[in-house]
Amino acid sequence: MFYQVYPRSFADSDGDGVGDLGGVLDRLGYLELLGVDALWICPVMRSPMADGGYDVSDPRDIDPLFGDVALLEDLVAEAHDRRMRVTMDLVPNHTSDRHPWFVAALAAPPESPERARYIFRDGRGPGGDEPPNNWPSIFGGPAWTRVTGADGAPGQWYLHIFAAEQPDLNWDNPEVVADFEQTMRFWLNRGVDGFRIDVAHGMAKPPGLPDMARVETKMLVHDDSDPRFNNPAVHDIHRRLRKVLDEYPDAVSIGEVWVDDNTRFAEYVRPDELHLAFNFRLAETAFDAAEIRVAVDNSIDAVRSVGASPTWTLSNHDIEREVTRYGGTGVGLDRARAMILLELALPGAVFVYNGSELGLPNVDDLPDEVLQDPVWERSGHTDRGRDGCRVPMPWEGRRPPFGFTTAEKSWLPIPPQWSELTVETQLERMDSMLSLYRMAIELRGARPEFAGLGIDWYGSPADCLAFRRTGGLVCALNASAVPIPLPPGELLLASAPLEGGMLPVNAAAWLV
Repeated sequence: MFYQVYPRSFADSDGDGVGDLGGVLDRLGYLELLGVDALWICPVMRSPMADGGYDVSDPRDIDPLFGDVALLEDLVAEAHDRRMRVTMDLVPNHTSDRHPWFVAALAAPPESPERARYIFRDGRGPGGDEPPNNWPSIFGGPAWTRVTGADGAPGQWYLHIFAAEQPDLNWDNPEVVADFEQTMRFWLNRGVDGFRIDVAHGMAKPPGLPDMARVETKMLVHDDSDPRFNNPAVHDIHRRLRKVLDEYPDAVSIGEVWVDDNTRFAEYVRPDELHLAFNFRLAETAFDAAEIRVAVDNSIDAVRSVGASPTWTLSNHDIEREVTRYGGTGVGLDRARAMILLELALPGAVFVYNGSELGLPNVDDLPDEVLQDPVWERSGHTDRGRDGCRVPMPWEGRRPPFGFTTAEKSWLPIPPQWSELTVETQLERMDSMLSLYRMAIELRGARPEFAGLGIDWYGSPADCLAFRRTGGLVCALNASAVPIPLPPGELLLASAPLEGGMLPVNAAAWLV
């Protein structure tokens, strides 16, 4: 089981109100207690933080906000001692606009080697006053920004599929490929066990940069006709990167791949490309038995043709937290408890976002003045962005910031009502979300019934589902409005107490 750490929201070790690598190191005991096998740590490289660290100015250094390289090495060593592997987030599609390469590109003339590392183009229309094409930025507005020439006159435009502070790299340039390979080796040589590759379906751009037929500005959308992503040349890039990983036994790569078509999705996890690729269908699916079954079948089918392992996640730092998504406090919590049993019952790799094990909801009423997601500014304050799912972890005590930091305030405020959701409180209760996660993860790692890659669906009542793993585990989920009989077998674990031997609504159970 992979545990996703969003470092600024996990634990603060130096009292500045922002989580850091020292906080992760201090809390490794908690992660061991939870049963974590591997960490995915979101970006901690040097960055001006225009997009939470996904705008990297030096990919081979740690930002002082989070610590330094020596501290990361200590974290990796301690995690290894606790039999946990550590993967880092790498960002290949773009750099920060403060990266030395981009600073040099701005100072250099058109057609220069410095600009050839990025995607600069002349504008269209009279005087080149219009962007080179109609591509929008994911964060709102055009995907192009015009620069000023040395003479002070308006000059070329550069491409940034994300924020203007994140100029896209030109992966047709061998210098870009070689530099990224150097970055991978830098961290692998320091004991890191692999990487989550941000926007792994990006990087390669279509020849001629054609206009989009349908211009839409949305994050996390499956649209295989979008020319900004999923271009065939991206697979040659992943083959190059895989050769570097193959130099390090047991190193793993996990791609963020937003591709709808299963055949095209499978191409990313062929034996010479990525080891794993995120399939987000389960995270995009409502609490509906028929839709969940379709998502599960689709995710397994997407990798079966190439013999790869499926991946499962219910949330991350870009997605509304599952408790809120499934209906909010009460019903949403019950459904989130049921869905973690379903997710952990499935074959393949499971990813858990920090705080999910506490049943944290989204915080959708953050004060305007604390919002930091670039989506908030670029949308003209019409889209509040992703900060609501990034509020820091509550650890202990009765008042904010709940042991997250020794500072008076955390970087995003923690709701006072989270006093009942702290790690300390939940460890003391056998019926808590945290206790359910611990029991389920332990059983998943210890019981032979979780073996095998196949699942077979059972007949089940309307609005319910049940499947059997090859090893013998049975998982049943009740998304109907009434309690249902359990399938035959001995009860191993349930997300809610049974009602007269029946599985209650919004609940799931494991049987053997």
